[in-house]
Amino acid sequence: MTICAPISRRTLLVASAVSLAAPARTRTGAARAQESIAAMRLRFTFADQDFTATLEDNPSARDLFSMLPLHDLEIDNYADNEKIAYLPRKPTEEGSGPFENEQPGDLCYYAPWGNLAMFYGPYRWSRGLIRLGRFDQGPAPLLVRGKFPLRIETVE
Repeated sequence: MTICAPISRRTLLVASAVSLAAPARTRTGAARAQESIAAMRLRFTFADQDFTATLEDNPSARDLFSMLPLHDLEIDNYADNEKIAYLPRKPTEEGSGPFENEQPGDLCYYAPWGNLAMFYGPYRWSRGLIRLGRFDQGPAPLLVRGKFPLRIETVE
């Protein structure tokens, strides 16, 4: 016959805390990275437009995300295929380089001038252009012509 010693409340509390914390420790690195990427969504508001973008997982996009919220920007037309807005500081250019699959609805950073480039028409990659993400609704909200105050915030 085996006699068990009584378990103290302290022992039960510690055992419960350890067992509750275990699932958090067992998440894979890929799951944590996916949660981080999913959290990198932006809301753009100007004129009567309110739309979102999902950022890529690159150093420049993460640096832009760290600047949010941005309330004192101005969005304006540039050329016949994009809108631009100057950032309060230049994001990192780490990891930049040529990319493919350029398409309307891309959100980019143009390093030489320190501005966001939001494409509503066809374009080609050029030196200094870093893709940050894509607009979730495509380029349609960018078709409003003119200069407007722009707000960029995180989507929660």
